[in-house]
Amino acid sequence: MNFRTVSLLLVIGLLSVGREATGAAPLGTTGASAPALASLALVSCQLEDPAKVAVVLAECGDLSVPENPADPGGRHISLRVARVPAINRHKQPDPLFVLAGGPGMAATTFYASAAFSFERIHRDRDIVLVDQRGTGKSNPLNCTLDDDDLYRATDAEIAANARRCLTTLEKTSRVEFYTTSVAVQDLDAVRAALGYARINLYGVSYGTRVAQHYVRRFPSRTRAVVLDGVVPPQLALGTTTAFNAEQALSHIFARCAHDTECSKHFGDPTVAYHSLRSSLQAHAVPVTLSDPTSGESSKFEFTGYHLATVLRLASYTAEQAALLPLMLHGATASANFTPLASQFLMVNRSYGDALAYGMHNSVVCTEDVPFWDLTKVNRAEMEKTYLGTAQLDGLKSMCSVWPRGPIDPDFHADLHSEVPALILSGADDPVTPPADAELARRGFSHSIHVVMKGFGHGQLTAPCVDRVMAKFVGLGRIEGLDVSCVRNDTPMPFFITVGGPSP
Repeated sequence: MNFRTVSLLLVIGLLSVGREATGAAPLGTTGASAPALASLALVSCQLEDPAKVAVVLAECGDLSVPENPADPGGRHISLRVARVPAINRHKQPDPLFVLAGGPGMAATTFYASAAFSFERIHRDRDIVLVDQRGTGKSNPLNCTLDDDDLYRATDAEIAANARRCLTTLEKTSRVEFYTTSVAVQDLDAVRAALGYARINLYGVSYGTRVAQHYVRRFPSRTRAVVLDGVVPPQLALGTTTAFNAEQALSHIFARCAHDTECSKHFGDPTVAYHSLRSSLQAHAVPVTLSDPTSGESSKFEFTGYHLATVLRLASYTAEQAALLPLMLHGATASANFTPLASQFLMVNRSYGDALAYGMHNSVVCTEDVPFWDLTKVNRAEMEKTYLGTAQLDGLKSMCSVWPRGPIDPDFHADLHSEVPALILSGADDPVTPPADAELARRGFSHSIHVVMKGFGHGQLTAPCVDRVMAKFVGLGRIEGLDVSCVRNDTPMPFFITVGGPSP
């Protein structure tokens, strides 16, 4: 995946909404349960993270569902379901369903990478993972992309690539039926097949959109919900992403400028940032290095596109952000681009390989892009950001050829829910800033919003967050929930040398 491709995937990996595009009635009736289904047979299996360093023991099975919900006699697809049984033999009856982001990441893949953060909940509750249709092993909508051709792709080339992907997928799939409105019906079908009366939900990034829509469709089936890096149901992501990303980067640089050691060694990183952007606009820099993932020699020209990829994805986590001042200083002070280039190769592959490109398109082109109001977009100001307008234009071109799918008429309406909600935000989130979470919070009568200072997108691995989540799910309510431990959480200190932060 290249900058534009990864950006197209990840920018809306934190989604938005839209309004009815098909005129169809809601695919589910509020409060209704899924049709009666045969029990779902599960057998022992292993879940493996993308780096192949972590394995989780589970029970796996496949549930057959209609690809087109309106045509139950037509083609069926299999949903991959995994359950990690609770440790306690006297477990609680309500499991935790974990919903991944993207859109396009599989829940089984996400959980295998982050299982340790759910261990406190796992003691007393089953963990249930459903690879959302189009991801993982649920009829994945994968397409092969040519990175070299897409680095400097025009909008026409982006559209042509999407058309090639669509032509391949249409041989085996109706890609329009892979939207959130259909996916929440799948979730409830799995709930019913496994015999759970009520469930708890954890959603991160795009998964928060799925969780909130499940709450809307099936309020009586939802006991409690954790929303991490929140996409409010009223907002269509894409038109403000470049500004949010720039603001998050400014916050990171401001932290360095106010940090004694960081400012002593690097001054204000904003200066290096603007200098580097300017020089890369004038000319690319040849880089030769050992690929950090394969060890093979890699040679390419480092451009503004590569820098933007590093800045964007490094802003997602405090750990990656801690490297930015050091890398920018090395590039501007001594023309050492190896750290930036290495970071590009790592993040480019780790994110790109984990996402189903076709499923992403089906969601974004139904639920986001059709509902942009481009008359309110200040393109001149957007061009001043490091993401610029390339992402916006690329998504628009991609969706010009991708079919729209079913979307419930109330998909973008305000949510009004009595379900207890724990809402988590990073103050430096480059995609879903805390203001978005506050908008979503209005839809929950019983909620608490925890904002982590200095953290980015997704708070799951932040110190003590696992304790807060476990306490919340255990209580099933906000009243009596102690979140004071997060006040002691601080982001990773800035690296002063490649050896790490100052002692």
